[in-house]
Amino acid sequence: MHVQESHWSSAVATGAAVSASTGAAQTTASAVSTRAAGSTGNGRADKGRTTPLRVDAQRNLEHVLRAAREVFGELGYGAPMEDVARRARVGVGTVYRRFPSKDVLVRRIAEEEISRLTEQARAALGQEDEPWSALSRFLRTSVASGAGRLLPPQVLRVGVVEDQARVPQQRTQPGTGELRLVPEEPPAAEDDAGASQLLEVVGRLVERARAAGELRPDVTVSDVLLVIATAAPSLPDAAQQAAASARLLDILLEGLRSRPA
Repeated sequence: MHVQESHWSSAVATGAAVSASTGAAQTTASAVSTRAAGSTGNGRADKGRTTPLRVDAQRNLEHVLRAAREVFGELGYGAPMEDVARRARVGVGTVYRRFPSKDVLVRRIAEEEISRLTEQARAALGQEDEPWSALSRFLRTSVASGAGRLLPPQVLRVGVVEDQARVPQQRTQPGTGELRLVPEEPPAAEDDAGASQLLEVVGRLVERARAAGELRPDVTVSDVLLVIATAAPSLPDAAQQAAASARLLDILLEGLRSRPA
């Protein structure tokens, strides 16, 4: 299973160190640029003007984001910013102008992946009437998109809790405990909001399938998200990767289904 835990912390540490030195030079250049560009002909600052990104700047941003998704998906969140810049075919300074630290870029990619998974879960709920079909559709769509290779560790981390605040729709017999997602450290408010939405929507898929008797009663939201991560191996050949993901997901789906007593 390709879980990004060790890469995540190293990504934050590495990004902070590199951005400190890069940021100093950029701050000086930015100050000079602001003084030059921020004055009008009569010497007063031209305040309140919002200038959209130039076409080339917008194109570079798109290249960087696409490259980051590819590099982090292949190598994990510990991959250096130089690898992202090389894949995007821009200088590393261009990357740091858009993302002042590696942590900022990592969180941007992780937030986009959480948002994409949430929309895929909502689509499955809205387009499939049969509970098992909705859950399996969500899993197949998510795995095919490679989502499991970009999920951040706070979404994938699981632990056992007893009679505490539970993940929505996740219930077990009193005293038996249950698996639930627990973050390694308190996430930022915006991260927590995005993760909470994902848990809530996937929880509805899980509850419907369980209520219909088609899902094992002990399966939780945590298990479903771990299936997505497990069934998304990173292989050098795209065709082999797709075939391996599809086969592994078929096996995991069989394990999730309830069996007649």
